[in-house]
Amino acid sequence: MTVAVVGAGIMGTATGYALARDGHDVVLYEQFEFGHTRGSSHGRSRIVRLAYPEVEFVELAKESFAGWRELEREADVPLLQLSGLLELVANEGQSSADALAAVGAEYDLLAPEEARARWPVGVPDGWTALFQPEAGIVSADLAHRAFLDCALARGMQLCERTPVASLDDVAAEAVVVTAGPWVRKFFPDLPVRTTRETVAYFRRDGDPLPSVVELDPATRGHAMYSLHDPVHGLKAGAHHAGAEADADGEGEPDPVLLEAIVEWLARTYPDAGPEPVAAETCMYTTTADEHFILERRGRVVIGSPCSGHGFKFAPAIGARLAQMALDSL
Repeated sequence: MTVAVVGAGIMGTATGYALARDGHDVVLYEQFEFGHTRGSSHGRSRIVRLAYPEVEFVELAKESFAGWRELEREADVPLLQLSGLLELVANEGQSSADALAAVGAEYDLLAPEEARARWPVGVPDGWTALFQPEAGIVSADLAHRAFLDCALARGMQLCERTPVASLDDVAAEAVVVTAGPWVRKFFPDLPVRTTRETVAYFRRDGDPLPSVVELDPATRGHAMYSLHDPVHGLKAGAHHAGAEADADGEGEPDPVLLEAIVEWLARTYPDAGPEPVAAETCMYTTTADEHFILERRGRVVIGSPCSGHGFKFAPAIGARLAQMALDSL
C-alpha cells in the first residue's frame, strides 16, 4: 500500500523507515529542508534512559533500545553512548525505583555523598540519586539521518520544501501526520500546547558523565536536565519552562531561563565552564499529562507524541504509527 507521512522530524522519519522496511510505498513530506532547526528534532544529542516513574514508559524505553540497536546495525553507525543516568529526587519515594524493579531493570539508590564520590556531579544534601546504567545519549542528528538513509535505501521518497496545505490533497491510501508543533494546523481540536524551550551548551572536558534528570519535589515531573554534548561536553536545559509560542514565529533563547540554567549548572557541575558557549531553542508540543497522542481518524493517523520527551522512543513510536496506518484500511 501507499502511505504518506507529513512531517520529517524524528517521528515521521522513523515511521517512514518502519513502513519502507516492511515493503510499503512511502512518501515523506517536509515543509522545510530535512534536519531543519525550527521544530523539535534538531541537535547533536538527546537523553535515552529506562528510568521513568511509570512502568509503561520503562517498557516502551526497553523496546526502543532494541530498535536503536537494530538501526545501528543496519546503518552501520554508532548511535548510543551509554554512560548511565542520575535521577535526582528530594526523597526516595519520588524516584523511578518501583517501576524499574517491576520490569527487572538494574539500578542503585545513592546518598548524596556516595554519588558525589563516584562522579563530579552535585547532588543536594538530603536528596537521593538513583543511578541507572542503561542510559546516556543517542546522537540525535546521526540517528535522524540514519532513519532517513535506511528508508531511502528501501525505496522511500522524500519531498523536501513541500508544504501540505490540506490532507485531502494528499494522494495516498493512508496518511500519518507527524507535524510536531504544526499539528494543530491540521487538527485544531487536539489538546496540546506548544512552547519554545531554551537549551544551553557548556565547556566540559573528560569522559562523558551520566545524564542527569532532576525531578520537581512538588510535581514529580522533570525540572532540570543535562546530558553529554559531543562538541562542547555538556548540554543543559530547564524542562517545560518555556513560554507558549507559534512555531512559525521567530524565537531566541529566553534570557531568564538561560540564567536559571547557568545557576543550576554551577551547582551541579563544578568542573564545567561557568558560562554557556552556545544556546538555542526547540519546540515542545505537549499534552496535559505529557503522554503521547497516537490516534486514527479514518485513513489519517495522528502522531503527536513528543511532550518534550519523545525522541528516545522514536523506534517504538515509528513502528506503532506505521502499524496504525496499515490498520486504517
